Amino acid sequence: MNRKIVEIDEELCNGCGLCIPNCQEGALQIIDDKARLISDLFCDGLGACIGHCPEGAITIVEREAEPYNERKVMELIVPKGRNTILAHLNHLREHNEVDFLNAALEYLHEKNMDMSNEGFELKRPTMAGFPDKVIQRGQERLAPVACGCPGSMAMDFSIDEEQVKEAAKQASDPLEVPSELKQWPVQLHLLNPQASYFRDADVILTADCVPFTMGNFHARFLKGKTLAIACPKLDTNKESYVQKITSMISDSRINSLSVIMMEVPCCGGLLSMAEAARQQAGRNVPIKRIIVGIRGDVLDEDWA
Repeated sequence: MNRKIVEIDEELCNGCGLCIPNCQEGALQIIDDKARLISDLFCDGLGACIGHCPEGAITIVEREAEPYNERKVMELIVPKGRNTILAHLNHLREHNEVDFLNAALEYLHEKNMDMSNEGFELKRPTMAGFPDKVIQRGQERLAPVACGCPGSMAMDFSIDEEQVKEAAKQASDPLEVPSELKQWPVQLHLLNPQASYFRDADVILTADCVPFTMGNFHARFLKGKTLAIACPKLDTNKESYVQKITSMISDSRINSLSVIMMEVPCCGGLLSMAEAARQQAGRNVPIKRIIVGIRGDVLDEDWA
């Protein structure tokens, strides 16, 4: 499977910063007067930054994808200096990638590079370690972050599951029902298939009409699952969908994939993409096919 990613020619880059606002994933930063790709884990390869580089220093390269390896990333990050290292560590922390952050700190510890003075210690962060996120009335509320659009920032809600449940119990409105959503974002174009919440997970891949049709979607299907939504008819670049699902299967080693579709014919493409991804991944992950009627009733449910 090939993957597209940004490549920066530092000889051409003049540090103007015009590319930064156009990287919605926050993977680009100006550090030491040069644009740096601080985390290729979050580079979506769409190339929105290219059209805003007056020097032509940014290109998109396509290469054979490998499972994300934090140690290999650190081998590339460390030679770029302490400021780039700090930007990378902060980016991982802001996106709640605890395992990757620990792997990075382990690598730095082996290289005798102490980051404790910068607020990084080799331990699992608690809620207090993530000041850009707070719990309010049983829900996650985003505060502004420095690494790009908060709406596309990857967040794993599962680390605060008990707090969320307790807050939901204390809600005074009896009509409030706690969300079963474990992560953000949910749209397949925005999702990173190697994010922590996909590892060994049971994944729901649903047509984006389904949750609006079903009144009990969260309780019946979403609880305990990781979610991805897509529209097989209207979305563009569906080949990237196949690549992302392939990576979920082969790299993140998901346990199962449930494909939930509406009864309308155009929804069938969602299952076709999942089956194509399974074939490309070469791993026989179980896929469940679920058909929902336009009034929200489940018409069929079986293993594909």
